[in-house]
Formats: sequence, C-alpha cells, structure tokens
Amino acid sequence: MAMTSTTTAASAPLSRAEASGLLGQTMGLVAVTAGLFAVGAYIGRDITGGWAIVAFVVAFGVLLGINAAAQRSEQLAVGLLFGFGLLLGLAVAPTIAYYAGADPQAVWEAGGATALFVAGFGAAGYATRRDLSMLARSFFWGLLALIVFGIALVFVQIPGGSLIYAIAGLVIFAGLTAFDFQRLRRTQDIRTAPLLAASIFLDVLNVVLLFLSIFGGNDS
Repeated sequence: MAMTSTTTAASAPLSRAEASGLLGQTMGLVAVTAGLFAVGAYIGRDITGGWAIVAFVVAFGVLLGINAAAQRSEQLAVGLLFGFGLLLGLAVAPTIAYYAGADPQAVWEAGGATALFVAGFGAAGYATRRDLSMLARSFFWGLLALIVFGIALVFVQIPGGSLIYAIAGLVIFAGLTAFDFQRLRRTQDIRTAPLLAASIFLDVLNVVLLFLSIFGGNDS
C-alpha cells in the first residue's frame, strides 16, 4: 500500500509543555485511529478485492480532506481522521485476513517488529537535532520508485522481488518515520495534530504490511 500524508509543518518549536501536549494528543489520535482500523479490518474480513479497492480510493480522498480541513476545523479533521482509519481497515482487511488464515504467527511477529521499528526510528527522529527535511525528500522519491517497482512485480517475475520490495520499503519508511516524529517535535501549530497523526499512522500501517510480507514468506 504505500500511501503517505503530504503535510508540512512549520519549523519554529512550541514550548516544552506545549510540545509534550502535542505529542500526547497526536499519539492518542494515532491509537484511536488504529483501533478504528482494527474495527474496519474485522468488519471487512470477508469483503471482495473490488470493495477493498473502493475503500482505499475513498480513504485517499478522505486523507486529502484532512489536509484541507486541518486549518479550518480541528474537530472536522479529527472526524475525518477516524473515518480514514476505518476505511483503511476495510481496504486492508482481505490482506490481513489472508495472513491471519495462512500464518497467524506472522501477524503477531509483524506487529511486534513494527512496534520496535516505529519506537526506535520515531525516538531517533524526535531526539535528533539534524534537519531531516532533505533526507525526507529523497525517501519520498524513493517511495515513488518503490511503487513503480511494486507495479512491475505484478507483471514481471523477479527472483526475490517481494523480499527486495519489503526491505527497500522498510529502509524508506525508517527515514519517513524519523522525519514525521521530528515534525512532531518541531511544529509550532497544535492544530496540526490530526495531520501528524495521519502521517504516523500511515508509517505504522505500511511497516506492518512490509513485515507481514517478510514473516508471511510471500515471495510471489
């Protein structure tokens, strides 16, 4: 899936107390969005691939809506964020259902690895004083190249292609995760919490799916 938020945040920092409040608010929104994602994944566990694609397209539209609503109404942006999580759960439900049925242990392993991955690179990004903006641009272009490579894998058999895709994706999302957490520390507008939560949630979701493809042994 390789969807990312296109948000940008201002560079002037909040006070220490405000930054702590923004961190708590953002991660709380991520947690609720993840919960709604799980609800969507459960509801949609038996839907067809066609409906999953529809849900993904609508979710992308909602993501654009979050960007548009953030500066106008924080409540609307939060509501759209929660709807976004539910829709993505529906979109990814067939994939999760497949792995849960074929290899349930892979799901738990992917979840544990994702928690360590995001905690590690998120903490590094939040703590570093080095500006990661230029690096993030490189990772964004790398993500576009990865999407093209993923499309090519649909039509061309490449030995080890799925593993290459997953490892490259993890490298890219390591950088994007660090950058998103740095934005969380540097932003000066607490109204950006829904946007930052959407970005971090997408980092987590993509990392989970990449680990699933590794632990699930899906190298088609």
